[in-house]
Parts: sequence; C-alpha cells; structure tokens
Amino acid sequence: MTSTRDPIALIGIGCRFPGQANNPSSFWQLLSEGRDAVREIPSDRWDLRHFYHPDPLHPGTTYARYAGTLDNIDQFDAAFFHLSAAEASHMDPQQRLLLEVAWEALEDAGLVPSALAGSQTGVFVGMMFNDYEKLVQQDPSHLNGYSATGTGTSIVANRLSYAFNVNGPSLAVDTACSSSLVSVHLACESIWNGEATLALAAGVNALIDPNKFVSLSKASMLSLRGQCRSFDAGADGYVRGEGAGVVVLKPLSQALADDDPIYGVIYATDVNHDGRTPSLPFPGQAAQEALLRQVYAKAEVDPSQVYYVEAHGTGTLAGDPVECRALGAMFAPGRSAQQALHIGSLKSNIGHLESAAGIAGLIKAGLILKHRTLPPNLHFDTPNPHIPFDELRLAVQQTLEILPDSVDPLIIGVNSFGFGGTNAHIVMKE
Repeated sequence: MTSTRDPIALIGIGCRFPGQANNPSSFWQLLSEGRDAVREIPSDRWDLRHFYHPDPLHPGTTYARYAGTLDNIDQFDAAFFHLSAAEASHMDPQQRLLLEVAWEALEDAGLVPSALAGSQTGVFVGMMFNDYEKLVQQDPSHLNGYSATGTGTSIVANRLSYAFNVNGPSLAVDTACSSSLVSVHLACESIWNGEATLALAAGVNALIDPNKFVSLSKASMLSLRGQCRSFDAGADGYVRGEGAGVVVLKPLSQALADDDPIYGVIYATDVNHDGRTPSLPFPGQAAQEALLRQVYAKAEVDPSQVYYVEAHGTGTLAGDPVECRALGAMFAPGRSAQQALHIGSLKSNIGHLESAAGIAGLIKAGLILKHRTLPPNLHFDTPNPHIPFDELRLAVQQTLEILPDSVDPLIIGVNSFGFGGTNAHIVMKE
C-alpha cells in the first residue's frame, strides 16, 4: 500500500438480490450452497405470451424468458422514510430499493442514519436504465408534480443524500455494466481526496421494460436456456438480473479507531477505457491488461499473492475469453500449475445485474474475506475451448473451499467492464 493513502475499510453491507438474498447472511447462504436464483420471468411483471410469441418480421428469432428477479418489487414503506403515498407511487422502484438497502447497510455498519446529518458523507450510485420513466410517460394523465424527481437519474443518489441530510458528493454513474464498480472507485477517490469522510457506494437495476429483453435477444446477447455459463463451452449469452447493493466505506485508520466491523479492506481501485475495438460492445484485452498493471502497482501487491478474482464472467462468447486472457497475462507469470489463480462469477448464481453487477461482485468479495471461504461457480461443465486455462494459470472455482491458514493474507481482485468499453478493478485484502 502506498504510504500517502490510508486503505479503505468496507464496514457495512446492504443488499436485495435474487433468490430472496435480502441481507448479507442470506446472500452468503445462497452463494455457499451453490444455488441458482434465475427463474422464468414472473407473471406479475408482464405477460410472457404477449412479448414472446414468434416474430413474423424476424423468422426464427427466440426471446429469452428467464431472469434473476426480486419478489415484491412494488412494495415500499413510504411512511418510514417520511414520504407521502402520492410521492412514493411516482418514484422509480430503483429509488425505493436504494433507500431501504442504504438504511440497512448503515445498520449493518452500526451507524445511526440520523447521526450522519451534516457530515461529509458521499453517495455514489451506479444505474443505467430508466424503465419506469418510460412506463409512466406512456400516459401523460398519470404524471404529477413528483414525476420528474421520481424518475430522474441523478435523483437515485441525491435522494439518499437528502434522506440522510448529508453534504458530501452525490452523483449517479452510468458506464453500463461496470457502473457500480466505478461508483466504488469514485467513492474511494473522494475519501482519499478529502471530499468525503464516509461514503455509500451502490448499484441498482430493476427489470420493468419487456422490450429490453426483446432488443437484447435480437442482438444475441441473452442466454436462451436461462443460465450464465461463465467460462463454459456452452456459454450462449448472459441472463439479466435485478437488485440493489450498498456498501459503507470509511478510512481504515478511522474504522479501527471507532472499532467498526470490517469485512475487508480496499487497497487500490482504477478505471480505464478500451478505446477502439472491433466493435463498440467488444471488450479490449490490451486495455484490461493495462488496467490490471496499474491497479496492482498502486496497491503495491505482487500479483503472485492474489488468490482469487471475482471476474465479470458474463458467459458470452467474446467477453469470457478476452477477460481470461487479460487475467492470465497479469497473473500467470511466476505461478506453477498448482498455484493457479482461482476465478468465479456470481452471475452464475443470480444473473447479470448490469449496472448493479459490480457492487454485487464487491459484496461477494467482502463476504469471502469475512468467511475465508470460496463459494462455487455454477454451470461450469466443459471448459471454454477458447480459454487455455492451464497456460493462463486460471482455475474456475467449482467447489465450496474453506481456505487454509497458509493463504495469508487473503487478497482478492474484483473485475468489471461495461459494453461501452469502461473497465474497473478493485484490490481487496482481509
């Protein structure tokens, strides 16, 4: 760790993830039991028969019918947050989810939300879709005075700052699938730069618009079988997922002085962009390699010491090989076959949460550090032939593994990239 920067402690977690993973312990139980939370899209979202009938304009087109979804996404205790029913009913469910999950993250950290009033607490939220705004604008008669703030992208962060009466930076981040890991990067930078003394970093995604499933299916991005088969030969695209995750971040020295609970410690973060690749959504290996070199140099961590990387691992034909080759270029030198870097992706459990995927990966990493246990990556039956795992010194985590004392300290990387080319990586230690 560089001498000029205090590492940042992850002291609180709040989450709503598929499979009724509504808190850190239930999420860890889902991961450690190796459960798949993906299911057919429930009827209370939309009628599958209406949106998934054969397409006469595109013969042979089949649409994805599966997703990682939450229960009761329409439910919200408005009075608890001093909101009227009229205002709450015009708020994007993503705003409502974040209010609840942010409160729970602060509780998990042992912090009283009202005690934050007037503090330099920053709020950084990754979000990329505004499905609810499009839904309510279909009929102008349904709009009211709360509609603008209820659906504005910036408000996902600003509403948290308003609710907790905090004065640090407050912004929404959209870099597509890497949005929430970039929000963690910006939160850490804000603390390191002295703009914030505490930060909430978050990501949220809600699946409300069926037309996005149609367009992504036509782009051949989604898995028709309903499985994120990360690193597997049978990978046929990703499964969409929804949820919200919030982490509470604080300088390590202050967290130790305050006797806070600590899941893990962030030593370095970094972000870059692919530049021009064969196509806009196609990931860039050279840029991902450059990012890894930068961030581990910042952390002053020998790559050979890293035991596990929570990969982006969407289960797409282009993404997995590029990511694995970049990881291999960074971590293979100096490793024997018996010292392979362990990799996995929680997308195989809950689907790809898109703008909330990075924060979900960070939360998984924090729980791994707390429990010193690696949960299994699902749906890995036949290694992808385009990924030379042995040569790259990579091993997909297939079992629940309690780590021995010899793994000391446990160091983990969290990787993410967006389909517009923005990459992010974070280095964590126990």
